[in-house]
Amino acid sequence: MKLLKNGLPGGLMLACAFALLSVAFAPPPAQAADAKTLRYGLEAQYPPFESKGPNGELQGFDIEIGDAVCKVAKLRCSWVETSFDGLIPALQGRKFDAINSAMNATEKRREAIDFTDIIYRVPSSLIARKDSGLLPTPESLKGKRVGVLQASIQETYAKVHWEPAGVMIVPYQDQNQVYADLRSGRLDGTLVLAPAGLTGFLARHEGKDFAFVGEPVRDDKILGSGIAFGIRKGDDALREQLNAAIGKIQADGTVKALARKYFGNIDVSAK
Repeated sequence: MKLLKNGLPGGLMLACAFALLSVAFAPPPAQAADAKTLRYGLEAQYPPFESKGPNGELQGFDIEIGDAVCKVAKLRCSWVETSFDGLIPALQGRKFDAINSAMNATEKRREAIDFTDIIYRVPSSLIARKDSGLLPTPESLKGKRVGVLQASIQETYAKVHWEPAGVMIVPYQDQNQVYADLRSGRLDGTLVLAPAGLTGFLARHEGKDFAFVGEPVRDDKILGSGIAFGIRKGDDALREQLNAAIGKIQADGTVKALARKYFGNIDVSAK
């Protein structure tokens, strides 16, 4: 075998050279390439917070809030869809970096994940037929069927406050299915975030015989302190980065302007 001056065989020398060239021109690691991309997780069937337009593109209040945060933080946005009850497990499984899906920051959820600063707050209200005479109380709803979004705080509230009094709580993976069963008479009411109920049902022709009944329900322990981005436990650097961006879009009026666009006169300030 012929040796070169450095004592290495010629074939081995060529192999080493090719190896060095491949390293020099190799693409950067995936983590480095994605360092400036923020992957949001969402359930895209909850207008006006998040839904899909006729062209299939994502639209809604949370989508525009997410885009505004990315712009301020100088990040690229991407979106990963899953069912609402699968958002926390998917976040923990690193399918995405932050939950952006009208998720209230509650004590129970804080046991599993962390949250950014509160971005906005909205009330939860009961929808029923205008002539039903129903109110959002255990006494009024006894023996009735109330639909809720599965894994939502509205489901938790209804099961804690209403179910023990004989109210049948029926969870659904899709709020639109709740509205369909409400119209058909299979449900007597639904407990929802007020803007979602207004835009997704009451403002449409199919919701003309229905209305919010009674006052919004209250329980800060269950319903939470407001809506925020959910992030993985210990992801402190991302939380600080997002909090800085959230503070800026609150201070410059972006959140308030988007709230007027999607919710009208409903007050969503993060009090």
